[in-house]
Amino acid sequence: MLDFDADACQSPARAYLLDVTLPEDHARGLSTFTAMAGMGGFFGYALGGINWDVTFVGYLLGGHVRAVFTLITVIFVVCVCYTVTSFREMPLAALEARADGTADFGEGPNNYGEGEDIAGSGGGANYGAILNTEVLESPDGAALNSATCDTKSRENITADPNASLLLYLQSIIYMPHSIRMLCLTNLFCWMAHVCYSLYFTDFVGEAVFNGNPTAIEGSIERELYESGVRFGCWGMSMYSLSCACYSMMIENCIFRFGAKKVYVGGLLVYSTGMLLMAITKHKVGVILFSWTAGVMYSTLFTMPYLIVAHYHARGTFETTSEGEEKISTQLRGLGTDVAIVSSMVFLAQFILSLCMGTIVSVTGTTTAVVSVASTLAFFGAISATQVMYLDL
Repeated sequence: MLDFDADACQSPARAYLLDVTLPEDHARGLSTFTAMAGMGGFFGYALGGINWDVTFVGYLLGGHVRAVFTLITVIFVVCVCYTVTSFREMPLAALEARADGTADFGEGPNNYGEGEDIAGSGGGANYGAILNTEVLESPDGAALNSATCDTKSRENITADPNASLLLYLQSIIYMPHSIRMLCLTNLFCWMAHVCYSLYFTDFVGEAVFNGNPTAIEGSIERELYESGVRFGCWGMSMYSLSCACYSMMIENCIFRFGAKKVYVGGLLVYSTGMLLMAITKHKVGVILFSWTAGVMYSTLFTMPYLIVAHYHARGTFETTSEGEEKISTQLRGLGTDVAIVSSMVFLAQFILSLCMGTIVSVTGTTTAVVSVASTLAFFGAISATQVMYLDL
C-alpha cells in the first residue's frame, strides 16, 4: 500500500513538473524535487533513530513503534492537507478553451490572465508545446526556425487527435531502444538501492553490532540487534541528508561534466561505498559510507527523468548509424514514459524479495546485503554507458 501511494504521488508530480517547466529548467526542477525528498527522508529516518521507549512521548503513545508511526501519520495528514489546498489546477475543459482562444479568464491573483499563456505562444498552440525562436541550421545549410520544428514534432507525438487506448498500450509494449536501456539501468539502480533501503538496518544490527533478531526478548544479543537497528536509522538519515546536499550540486555537475559522466559516476560512487562498508563492517563506516547512498539516490531520482524529458523536448528517441537524430513518429506521452521508468522500482522489489533471503541464508551473513548492492550498482553503471544522452 505504501509503495502504491508513493508511486501514485511521485510519478504524476514528476510528469507535472516536467510539463510546466522549460527544458533548460528540467535539471533544476528535478534536483529541487530530489532535495526535498532527501530532506524528508533525513527527518523521517531520524524519527526511527530516536529511542522513544525512554521518552515521555513513547510512554504516552505505548512504545517506540507506536510513537514513530503516530508521529509519521500526523506529519502525513498535515502534508496531504497542504498539498490539496496549495494551488489551483486549471481544468481540462478550460485548457482546451484557452488553447482554442475562445475563453477569457480575466485578470487577478485567483484567475488565469494573459500573463499565464499555457503554450507560450498565444492561442491555437497545443498545451505543453514549448516554443523556441532560436534559429538552427539544417544539414544542407538552410536556416530553420526551431519553433516550427519543435511544434510539429510535438503535434506528431503527444497531440495526435486519433490517440486511443490501443496506441497507448502499444507505446508501452513497443518501446524505443533508448527507453528500454534507460529502464534496464533504472532496474539495476533500484535493485541496488532497495538492498540498502530495505535490509540495511538488519546488516547493521547483525554484522556490525553482532546482535541476533531471533534472540530472547531482553537478552544481550537482542538488545545489541535493536541498538544496531536504531544506529542504522541514523546512517540512513545521513544518506538522506547527503541526497539533499548532492541534489543542489547535480545541475552544475551535469553542466560541467555532462550527463553521462554524472550518471555513471554516481553509480560507481555508490558501488564503491557499499563495497567498503562490506569490508570494514564498522560503526564509522556505517555513517561515512552511507553518504555514498545519498549520491546514488539523488542520481536515481534525477537522471532518468531528466533524460526522458530531454527525449520528449527534442522529439527524438533514436539516432542513425551516423549519430544523427531521428524525429520519432511513434505516439509517446511524457507521463507514460515517466511512469514506465518509475515502475522499475516495483520489479526491483519483487526480484529482491524472491532472492535476497536465499542469498543471505546461503552466505550465512547479512553482509551479503551491501555486497549485492555494490555489485548491482556496478552493473547499473555499465548499463548507463549504453544509454542515449544526445547532447545532454
